[in-house]
Amino acid sequence: MSGHSKWATTKHKKAVIDAKRGKLFAKLIKNIEVAARTGGGDPAGNPTLFDAIQKAKKSSVPNDNIDRAVKRGSGDEAGGAQYETIMYEGYGPNGVAMLIECLTDNRNRAAMEVRTALTRNNGTLADPGSVAYLFSRKGQVIVPAEGTTEDALMEATLEAGAEEIEDAGEVFEITSEATDVVGVRTALQEAGIDYDSAEAVWTPSMKVELDVEGAKKMLRLIDALEDCDDVQNVYANMDASDEVLEAAAAE
Repeated sequence: MSGHSKWATTKHKKAVIDAKRGKLFAKLIKNIEVAARTGGGDPAGNPTLFDAIQKAKKSSVPNDNIDRAVKRGSGDEAGGAQYETIMYEGYGPNGVAMLIECLTDNRNRAAMEVRTALTRNNGTLADPGSVAYLFSRKGQVIVPAEGTTEDALMEATLEAGAEEIEDAGEVFEITSEATDVVGVRTALQEAGIDYDSAEAVWTPSMKVELDVEGAKKMLRLIDALEDCDDVQNVYANMDASDEVLEAAAAE
């Protein structure tokens, strides 16, 4: 599983770079707007909104942008779009299975963007249901490694539903059932432990081991998909050793 740890760290670093490009800001704002529309504009009574705001703040999204997104979503301010979540399934190079989660106000545009990114980067769109069974819905809390230990995290979160704590270098990744993610996050807050994000994600039940060439192609495909405005998250059942990922990212 060491490759998975490296992959988590790679994704974490990439998110920081994306934030500088501004791409991530728009996606985080969209998340906040949808959460406010679905569960109301009060973060205290809407855990999904609370977590969306927390993630945005950790990624340095300005407070004004966050406040306006909450107001648009809850209807206090005009201009909010009607976003819907669409999940596309696909295959990358070497038969890597992918779930591509979109949040869009234009279903046709989202489908075209995803299809184009896949076909230009050695991927294919798959029929609904042909890939989804390889993934399960889990809760994931990302905690900065600095200032805490695996033991401290285990002690704080085990009773709240934490199933696995993985050391991914610069961060710890705490996995739970999707329904326990708020409980795990709350347990961390009560223990005074800072965290970067808490959300439900799709995790693969089996993985495809890649060599440098395969990893390079997959990273390129994921980059292309994440460049699409409507794509919120990309989940893939790829795995690779630390050395392979470093070599692929360096080229």
